[in-house]
Amino acid sequence: MTLQVIQKSEMYVVGIFISMQRHETHKIRTLWQQFSPRRHEITNSANNTLIAMQTFTLKENGEPEDNFNMWACVEVSELLDIPKGMKGFTIPEGEYLKVLHKGMNASETYQKVMSKWLPKSGYIMDDRPHFQVMGEKYKNGSPDSEEDFYIPIKSI
Repeated sequence: MTLQVIQKSEMYVVGIFISMQRHETHKIRTLWQQFSPRRHEITNSANNTLIAMQTFTLKENGEPEDNFNMWACVEVSELLDIPKGMKGFTIPEGEYLKVLHKGMNASETYQKVMSKWLPKSGYIMDDRPHFQVMGEKYKNGSPDSEEDFYIPIKSI
């Protein structure tokens, strides 16, 4: 697990989302099964990567709410010509913790970041979307898979 604090520019994404709770991870597969065959409808993709994004509200204690929106999407150059049944979203600029995740156990990686790195870092989670970028090294269901997690943070 490689960690790096970075400044990320604003990004535009287009895709579909579902509302879910943390324990409803089975819904994620269905979301991607709905999005993948329609991906070609997005004509202004910025690159060939896939993005999984979570939008939710933080509680007063800084922890995320149980209900959130899970997105299957791609980065686009602008929010124009959005296909019917899809939505556009602007991911705000800001500081992010970029985490290189390897393998299949994403929850373990997040747990390590939240319980070990974050409390000692001088940062807290910010109320912006979390997202994962699945590029060329992403291999769904493989222990050799790699993807980048982006966790929104701000200085204490």
